Amino acid sequence: MSGQEDLTMTPVQPMTPVQRGGDATSVVARILSGERTIGTFAGLGSTTAIEVLAAAGLDWVLVDLEHGGGDESQVGDAVAAAGAYGAATLVRVESAERIRIGRVLDAGAAGVMLPRIASAEQVEESLKHFSYPPLGDRGVATYNRSVRWGLDKAALEADPALVIVQIETLGALDQVERIAAIPGVDVLFIGPLDLSYALGTPLDFSSEPFKAAVDRVIKAAKDHGKSAGILSATTDIAAGRAEEGFTFLPVGSDATLLVDAARGIISTLA
Repeated sequence: MSGQEDLTMTPVQPMTPVQRGGDATSVVARILSGERTIGTFAGLGSTTAIEVLAAAGLDWVLVDLEHGGGDESQVGDAVAAAGAYGAATLVRVESAERIRIGRVLDAGAAGVMLPRIASAEQVEESLKHFSYPPLGDRGVATYNRSVRWGLDKAALEADPALVIVQIETLGALDQVERIAAIPGVDVLFIGPLDLSYALGTPLDFSSEPFKAAVDRVIKAAKDHGKSAGILSATTDIAAGRAEEGFTFLPVGSDATLLVDAARGIISTLA
């Protein structure tokens, strides 16, 4: 046998996360309970990349419509692709407007991340867009994925999707305790790049102002029974964040994971 044949015939051992199974609903329940979950951002605009990440065993994949290369038309396909492997699809909307939140919810997103939040009042206004009247102002329709194309009208009575509020502006940080106390807010999420810039310490995650901000967000989340999340560039950084008290743990993005893998090959073989 040639070396290539040997490699081809080597059985692939299934990864533990895949063995755990579940679906988007159970993933959301785990996040709400404060259990540690692992995911990544998806910004390449590739549904296939999202499927691969879900197949690898991530708990969730977050489609980034604020900075990524995809658009709202990708969300429904992402939900189906990730859901086939028991992973949840979360979406960072480009803005917290009613129509932006409503469209990704109709497409089946299990949760929505709200960027550039500046106040508790802005969060309260945005939360209206997650619920149908009379509690909110989400438009009601049944010919979409969120209600299985009209086959599951009971979904109209289900609890609203996961709400992830980004703490990345000075306004949000200044009111983080008020934001954490708002019913319906589920995760306080630090955008480290934006927050470091807002604090006047760009990219310096070891600065005293940044570390103090991290501690404040963790405490606010803990005091109000919410989960805390932060984006990490590497697994080592994410492990450290978990020790600090973060449970919602994305590592990198589809693009950075691909770059890291390619650079690892080059550094080893070049």
